Amino acid sequence: MPNDPDPLDQALEQRLVELETRLAFQEHALGELSEALADARAEGNRTSEMMRSMLSDLRKVRTELYADAADEPPPPHY
Repeated sequence: MPNDPDPLDQALEQRLVELETRLAFQEHALGELSEALADARAEGNRTSEMMRSMLSDLRKVRTELYADAADEPPPPHY
């Protein structure tokens, strides 16, 4: 009968559907991972900038407190 699907055609069609489903899932997962990576990089950049700002502020405070290096107390291990 010409209308009856061939079992091989059905198996190939099922395999194609499975592969397309897997591909769609992987594309979705890749998009989510890409977004997560971009967020992590942005957070790292913000953290680095904050650290630079804090170090700059600390240098300013130390300069104001200890204008003369001789006034600076010795490290705690002495």
